[in-house]
Amino acid sequence: MNIEDNNSNNNAGAQAGVLGKFSATSMPDADWWQALWPDPEGVLRRIGVDFGDSVLDLCCGDGHFTVPLCNIVGRTGRVMAMDIDTHMLNLAKSRARSAGIKADVIDWLEQDARNIAGRIPRVPNFIFIANTFHGVDNKPEFLREAYSALMPGGRFVVINWHHRPKDETTVLGQPRGPETANRMTPDQVIDLASDAGFSFHGVVELPPYHYAAVFDKRKA
Repeated sequence: MNIEDNNSNNNAGAQAGVLGKFSATSMPDADWWQALWPDPEGVLRRIGVDFGDSVLDLCCGDGHFTVPLCNIVGRTGRVMAMDIDTHMLNLAKSRARSAGIKADVIDWLEQDARNIAGRIPRVPNFIFIANTFHGVDNKPEFLREAYSALMPGGRFVVINWHHRPKDETTVLGQPRGPETANRMTPDQVIDLASDAGFSFHGVVELPPYHYAAVFDKRKA
């Protein structure tokens, strides 16, 4: 999560050498990322994260959403923050320490988000991926992995840029986000997730440029 288009300059060198990184993704500059997502905790609450949840934060990047996740789930919940990039994961850890997040609330997982089922320390009831799904090379396989990893009755959320021309999605005066051809409509995400076994729950609009596609895993 917290991964954007490959035209960002900040941390581009660190991202470029990471094997297994999803295509057309890199970490954005911190200033425009904060401008785009000024209230990450509010976003997470809107998509249904709650106190006591066990959340898998896929592609957590520098932890912009990870720390608010920890604040929401509290001491009775748990966050598993996963990223394949050591540099990004270290930035997220530093952010968490600065925010006073306790070690017993979070697990740091340096691994490929395409291989999660059976490779995480606990079964989550919530899986979250933001601004990265557009770059997943084999989306059906990725979704099947997420479905297998999720607790029955749990929730899976994909946050994506709306399928709008890149030159119309400006942040701090510049076009931002993935190239237009890489963007997905909610219906495209819904079709893929449904094929993987998920039940469609709804779409949450996240102005100015994003939406969250929300899915459930059927109870056993």
